[in-house]
Amino acid sequence: MLSVGVKSQKLVLDFVTRMSNREDPGPIDPLNISGAMLALAKAMGGDRDAVAAAQTAWLNNFMLLWENTARRMLGGEAPAVVEPAPGDRRFKAEAWRENEVFDFIKQSYLLTANAMQEMVGKLHGLDEKERGRVAFYTRQFADAVAPTNFPLTNPEVLKATIASNGENLVKGLDNLLADIERGHGELSIRQSADGFTVGENVATAPGKVVFRNHIMELLQYSPSTDEVHERPLLIFPPWINKFYIIDLRPENSFVRWLVGQGYTVFLVSWVNPDPDMAQMGFEDYMRDGIFAALDAVEKATGVKDPNCVGYCIGGTLLAATLAYMATKDDKRVNSATFWAAQTDFSEAGELSVFVDEAQLDALKQKMDSEGGVLPGSKMAGAFNMLRANDLIWSFVINNYLLGKQPMPFDLLYWNSDTTRMPEKLHLSYLRNCYKENALARGKMEMAGVKLDLSKIKVPVYLQSAKEDHIAPAASVFKSVNLFGGPVRFIIAGSGHIAGVINPPAAKKYQHWTNDKGAKDIESWRKGATEHPGSWWPDWDKWLSKLSGKKIPARQPGDGGLKVLGDAPGTYVKVKAQ
Repeated sequence: MLSVGVKSQKLVLDFVTRMSNREDPGPIDPLNISGAMLALAKAMGGDRDAVAAAQTAWLNNFMLLWENTARRMLGGEAPAVVEPAPGDRRFKAEAWRENEVFDFIKQSYLLTANAMQEMVGKLHGLDEKERGRVAFYTRQFADAVAPTNFPLTNPEVLKATIASNGENLVKGLDNLLADIERGHGELSIRQSADGFTVGENVATAPGKVVFRNHIMELLQYSPSTDEVHERPLLIFPPWINKFYIIDLRPENSFVRWLVGQGYTVFLVSWVNPDPDMAQMGFEDYMRDGIFAALDAVEKATGVKDPNCVGYCIGGTLLAATLAYMATKDDKRVNSATFWAAQTDFSEAGELSVFVDEAQLDALKQKMDSEGGVLPGSKMAGAFNMLRANDLIWSFVINNYLLGKQPMPFDLLYWNSDTTRMPEKLHLSYLRNCYKENALARGKMEMAGVKLDLSKIKVPVYLQSAKEDHIAPAASVFKSVNLFGGPVRFIIAGSGHIAGVINPPAAKKYQHWTNDKGAKDIESWRKGATEHPGSWWPDWDKWLSKLSGKKIPARQPGDGGLKVLGDAPGTYVKVKAQ
């Protein structure tokens, strides 16, 4: 107990010192949570019938829970009034079911959390954007106060505390202090053990850096087949994360699989921006990113029109660039594939809750105070909130309450290997796409050209994922009706990452196709055929037909570009706070 007291005192003193030394405290409410709660209070005041109905339903369920719990305590049996949602792993310990007290705590919490969300869904007086924001922050509150997050109401933590005489809490405080120290005064939850090094046991596909400028390095991967398709494949990953999500370990490397199918793969590795890039925007990433990569691929292979891929925001940039190129009659792209990428943001999912004028103003203040860039930790925090129970609270329990060290996990190591965002690029993306939906409405401009997606006539492959919370399948589908050429749309199982990174050998998940097509996502789903396993072979079948004849395999450096170094290059190794 003395150790806990000393370390807790240090934690409080460090916090007070940091707060007193802050030169720029920044906005008090950068996420505009108060705005969402005021909207909720106003709606509740104007719709007392919905509030009363929710309270009555909750009270009736709670009384039934009391009765069932009393029956169990007297030796009888009673069914659960409420069960955790499918996929909710917080209450997996047997004590949450077998112990009447903890079962009562669990069900009380679930009844209350569900009632809050149901009331928000039924309230009049909220427009859909407001309702989405209120529902999101209501869920964040409910997740934060879950009984699993507190030592006295979590049976696993109580058991560990008794068994170790409190040593778990001492170790947990050590972990907490270390995470605050690593975050330079802010909590930076450690999600994975430090068992990975980029270029050594992640991002290890053989290849070379064949081009470099101030925005990106271009990697060309070494062939693993004697022959390759004549037309190369050029991939633009998101700059919000580092590229090696598609080259983690050999067994789940998308890059290695593509090379094994006989493609000459080029991949952009975006720079981790410093403040000197603060005023670079979409036009810069188009000219010095996409256009520069296209020129480099032509010099390396002699092919003027590679097939291209855009992942997430990299796909949004690619779509905008293709619209610009169509206006200029620039035909340097033969086909475009989009992985979990949106062009119409009218139903863009929960990331939309972070985009309103108050939050954009606060975001600008934060980036100004950082010299014109958004620290990577801020972006990571927003993404973690979308899956708070998995990416925040599970680690609070494991690291701080149970006093354990996180296990080494390549995906979570990548997730915490963050990048910074240039101010102009990031704000223009949020305003043009998320807030104003200007790209889909034909009102977005780049380099003086108004972008019209219907002018894009190249063949398009759209990949989406059933459980994607960042680029929902319904949102991705909207591009089907925006592009002017032939479009193949598919839905993969799982979410934003596992929905894309799903090697066939793993035999996991499934995917859906619909060769007849449809005008809306509901009709498409009704006519879709489910296939077991990865969607990669379906894309390979589509892509191979657009990739030309087979030729002797190319080696990096064979063409007009010199080798500048080994993959994965230097830009990917730059760390960001």
